[in-house]
Amino acid sequence: MTELGFHWPSLLAYLVNFLLLLGILYAFGYKRILGMLDQRSERIRDSLAEAEKAREGATQAGKEIEERFADANLEGQRVLSEARDAAAAYREQQQAQTRGEADLMISRARIEIRTERDAALEQLRNEFAGLAVTAAERIIHRSLDANVHRDLIDEVLTESDALREQR
Repeated sequence: MTELGFHWPSLLAYLVNFLLLLGILYAFGYKRILGMLDQRSERIRDSLAEAEKAREGATQAGKEIEERFADANLEGQRVLSEARDAAAAYREQQQAQTRGEADLMISRARIEIRTERDAALEQLRNEFAGLAVTAAERIIHRSLDANVHRDLIDEVLTESDALREQR
């Protein structure tokens, strides 16, 4: 085997050195390395457990936020509905008040129209009486008593109004 380049005493020395180094590393380093690897594995497991707890917490928080959002949405819809109802009630109240004011204005206008009509009729009667007296004076060519004729004309007009009302 020497022809192949193997030198048995060197090979035996290398093997002893390797086994000795392996024993020293096993005695001093292997346990420490395994301990560090075990600690790292434990930290990784703990981190994964904490990450799972955090994920569950985030999921729970997300559900709570969704519930709060749904509650807030319902509350907003309720407030909006109340606002619409209040607006409708206010509109109805304002319309009723406006109708009342309009009816009051119409009745006042009717009273004013009736008063003005009565005043105009009275004025027309007076003017008609004056014209009738003047026309009668011109026809007769003498002066007549105006008060007597006015009373006579008022009496005729009153009888005429009473006949109209009976119809």
